[in-house]
Amino acid sequence: MTLEAGSDFERLIEYLRDARGFDFTGYKRASLMRRVAHRCSELGIDNFRAYHDYLQVHPDEFVTLFNKILINVTEFFRDRSAWNYLRDHLVPRIIARGGDIRVWSAGTSSGEEAFSAAILFCEALGEAAFLERVKIYATDVDEESLSKARGGYTSKELESLDDAFKERYFDRQGERFVFRASMRRAMIFGRHDLTQDAPISRLDLLICRNTLIYFTAETQGRIMARFHYAVNDDGYLFLGRAEMLLTHTGLFTPVEMNERLFTKVAKLQLRERLMLLAQSGSAEATNHVARQLRVRELTTEGAPFPQIVIDAMGVLVSANQPAREMFDVPLSDVGRALKDLQLSYKPIDLRTPIDRVIRDRQPTTMQNVEIKLADGSPGFFDVNVAPLVDEDGSLVGTAVNFFDVSHLVRLRSDVDRMRQELQSGREELETTNEELQSTVEELETTNEELQSTNEELETLNEELESTNAELESINTDLRLRTGEVERLNTLLLAITGNIEVGAAVLDGRFRVQVWNERAADLWGVRSDEVMGNSFFDLDIGLPADQLREMIQAGSGGRKRHGELIVVATTRKGRQIRCRVVAHTLGDGDKPTGVVLVMEELKL
Repeated sequence: MTLEAGSDFERLIEYLRDARGFDFTGYKRASLMRRVAHRCSELGIDNFRAYHDYLQVHPDEFVTLFNKILINVTEFFRDRSAWNYLRDHLVPRIIARGGDIRVWSAGTSSGEEAFSAAILFCEALGEAAFLERVKIYATDVDEESLSKARGGYTSKELESLDDAFKERYFDRQGERFVFRASMRRAMIFGRHDLTQDAPISRLDLLICRNTLIYFTAETQGRIMARFHYAVNDDGYLFLGRAEMLLTHTGLFTPVEMNERLFTKVAKLQLRERLMLLAQSGSAEATNHVARQLRVRELTTEGAPFPQIVIDAMGVLVSANQPAREMFDVPLSDVGRALKDLQLSYKPIDLRTPIDRVIRDRQPTTMQNVEIKLADGSPGFFDVNVAPLVDEDGSLVGTAVNFFDVSHLVRLRSDVDRMRQELQSGREELETTNEELQSTVEELETTNEELQSTNEELETLNEELESTNAELESINTDLRLRTGEVERLNTLLLAITGNIEVGAAVLDGRFRVQVWNERAADLWGVRSDEVMGNSFFDLDIGLPADQLREMIQAGSGGRKRHGELIVVATTRKGRQIRCRVVAHTLGDGDKPTGVVLVMEELKL
């Protein structure tokens, strides 16, 4: 297959950058062109221009192409001797320093090297200390590889890992093995482009193995300058076997060359670090140097008020002595990104007003901001954030000035307090005078009310005496009526208890009120079993339904006496002819009950 290699290929690379954000312009052309050509051959395409058109029509092809270019081949503890040296010599040094431990696995692919680092530190620290102290960042430009790292590995992919480590650090989920969830909290996976995105800073260990070989020497220089910024002065860089680092000895020095382990050279001053970025060869870095130097020229260390200056890239380039003392800013923080410093949000949020000033190119002031001073006492400051604009109109940074207005705030507070106290005193005097007048009037009114109340109490006492007499009379009547009721009940029980026929007394709702002994003997139910129950619901041998019309007749205003002979069954199961007589109780048109007499007729 014949492929054109010139401008068509360069346009294809630019399209990949603009369409999907993957910048391969820094990759070695021969290797890159060979892999893209191999993919074209698989599709039966014979030139880069046609493949460019194919990508525009088939967006799913991007994933396949990136996998071809990036060739994600890795394993746990690859190059075992290098990992052993790291474990035996460098990890103990990092741990002995105390404090948090930050690790970055750049170009992590499917995550094996990031998890290898996690296992090393956990073995050295123990799980509790590992979770408390260690944070591991694992990044790559390939989202598919990162998804694989998050989703786990097959048994075959874990063959290079000791069985003890596999059992201790991985949980089986179906056919895959996933890094333990409790340990996984210490790790962050995310997309990151080494050629474009800002580096992760304050690192104790940076792992980037066999990734730089894909880039040109110019791009490698730019990436190594960023690595130099990212690693702590006593941090370490861990490269792959294929990466020699021979062209960057000014940035890192070998700890163990055979294992590709390096440490950062002595810390550079800010100006030297900026020049180093310029030497990486990019126009962006050169402009960055110019902006940084111009910003430093616009600041004054001797200002009598606290002042900090941030460049257009968000880096703290200056903090004068009053600012360093008030906010406890060490000189080592100068040159670091403001967002990584406590100063950006404590004691106040500086990021929001700085972003607004950069956007609007107009200064802004926050008045009467309370800030605790070094001795713990509160101070009040007007915080002025102003843009720093160069002669050509470009924004090179922002200056944040803190003007002490504590005395003005206190003076205004004292004046306001005195004014309020004076006004309050005047109002209190007027109120007191009105209250005195009102009190005299109320006392006079109260005296009249007391006299009236006394008269009402006397009248009420007389009414109570009259009511008491009436209550005594009513009580006497109730006692008399109760005695009469008791005598009538005694007489009724005596009558019903001594007659030889069954008798029952029903109330207005036909519920049983009296049930004599003969009725209990005749039908087999005791008085306490039927009292209060409806006569028509009783389970006895007397056919109550046949008697319903006669019993209910009196309650409807018809004849007040009725008689009926029915066939019934006694409690012994014997059938008899029973004469039932119903007498309606009550006077006038309002019956109050029914008296039933039940008599067995002789055959």
